[in-house]
Amino acid sequence: MTLYHILASMTGFSRAQGALADISWVWELRSVNGRGLDIKLRLPAGLDALDLPLRDVAAKSLKRGNVSGTLTIKRDSIGGLTADLDALERVKELAIELADNIPGALPPRAELLLALPGVMRSVNAQDDSEELKAELQTAVQTGFAEALAGLVAARAGEGTRLHEIATALLDEITALHAAAALEAATQPALHIARLKAQLAEIIGSTPNLPDERIAQEVALLATKSDVREELDRLSAHIAAARALLAEAANVGRKLDFLMQEFNREVNTLCSKSASLPLTAIGLKLKAAVEQLREQVANIE
Repeated sequence: MTLYHILASMTGFSRAQGALADISWVWELRSVNGRGLDIKLRLPAGLDALDLPLRDVAAKSLKRGNVSGTLTIKRDSIGGLTADLDALERVKELAIELADNIPGALPPRAELLLALPGVMRSVNAQDDSEELKAELQTAVQTGFAEALAGLVAARAGEGTRLHEIATALLDEITALHAAAALEAATQPALHIARLKAQLAEIIGSTPNLPDERIAQEVALLATKSDVREELDRLSAHIAAARALLAEAANVGRKLDFLMQEFNREVNTLCSKSASLPLTAIGLKLKAAVEQLREQVANIE
């Protein structure tokens, strides 16, 4: 499998649903950027025991990101009520006995008996059989696996987009690096002129300055204005970034660190620039590196 298919983002959403008997359920999973992996699940009462096993399952497929999951369960039975047959039988016997002892009393009516307190009760999870509860747990776990697969696919799809953007930005940075190297190669004359002016100032303020000191100052000023080292390191960073994108799997942290190195070299390049054109290129590099950093922050 190539990088293009396995680079993953930390951003994604998925949904899975199903039904069992008169019970329907819906899983919704969301993930956003995070320094590590943080998984939080909201489960209905009675299914809390699934929290740790489900988080363990998710941790095998996801390495970074803040992930939240919500399980919603609804009963589709009309009214959600059932009769307590034992209570109904007791009430019926009492009503019949009472009617027999009252001259002219009418026999008890079913709808009136059902309206008495304690005869009807709400259906809830506590009324489910152990078998149904076990089946529901299995169905919910299967649904979570389906939703998790959807989230992984969504993050991979976003990863494809990130790959395209990151590659385009690296191409732009490569082109700007080439332009900076070309401009830097034309600067020796500017450096020499600047060195002469600075040396004249130094000698003017210190007429008896030893030749050794002058040589030291020349070497120091030349070093301060030479950007070849920064350009070489920036070239190495570009190659490293491309290699990490080619590696693809779980490279987000490494790319985060590499972006700091990009910034360091570009900032130094701008500070050492001896010409406006090189400074302009350096500023464009800073903008492109910042855009790349923002994209890299989304990579798993």
